[in-house]
Amino acid sequence: MKPKKKAQPKRSAPIWMVTYSDMVTLILVFFILLFSMSQIDAVKFNAVAESYRQNVIFDFMPSAVPLEDPTDYEEGDLPEEDEDEAEEEVTEAEDQENLEQLYEEIQEYLDEHELNDVITASQTDRGVVLVLQERVLFNSGEAELIDDFSPFLDKVAVLLNNIPNDVEVEGHTDDVPIDTYRFPSNWELSTARASSVIRYFIDEHSLDPTRFQATGFAEFKPVSDNATEEDLQRNRRVEVIILELNQDQ
Repeated sequence: MKPKKKAQPKRSAPIWMVTYSDMVTLILVFFILLFSMSQIDAVKFNAVAESYRQNVIFDFMPSAVPLEDPTDYEEGDLPEEDEDEAEEEVTEAEDQENLEQLYEEIQEYLDEHELNDVITASQTDRGVVLVLQERVLFNSGEAELIDDFSPFLDKVAVLLNNIPNDVEVEGHTDDVPIDTYRFPSNWELSTARASSVIRYFIDEHSLDPTRFQATGFAEFKPVSDNATEEDLQRNRRVEVIILELNQDQ
């Protein structure tokens, strides 16, 4: 009788899987060695680990390195989003500092030249607001600048030249109607006055015209009720608003 052949053990996996497993193990060891010998960027490492984890070839294997949200970063290793936020915060802080300095210099100028009764400066959530009474800039019913207070506009222009902020100039009138060839209503008069102030900044000081916007509100945004001559004077005004950098014109 022929001797019986020994039964071959059943293989649980193809032979090529052995070689493949060895290769995967070697790659894993290689990366662990690199990891142990280097000082890595936590964010970049997690991005690489995540890409390997999501790769189909490793779907059957658990990730060798647990993925955790990095909490500690060395200087200069902030994620891109955090860096952008930090830059934005610095820009806003610098903007606030610039506007604060501009406000203080204007207020100092007004105090020194005793102009607080006809020009006021304040800081609001929009920026620095300058309110100039009509008699500072114009003759009654006119939109051409007079020369008496041009030194103040020169001072403002010098300060504007040092910052990039946009500027809105608003013209306002009282409720007394006007009907002339040039100004058939207070709408035209208020807008022309705002435009005259902007043209002065551009023509006399070469400021960038794209920074400015002229708006006329006629008599429809009064600060007083027009009951007395003093109220009428307060309503006839030009407001120059130096906007914060995050404000839209």
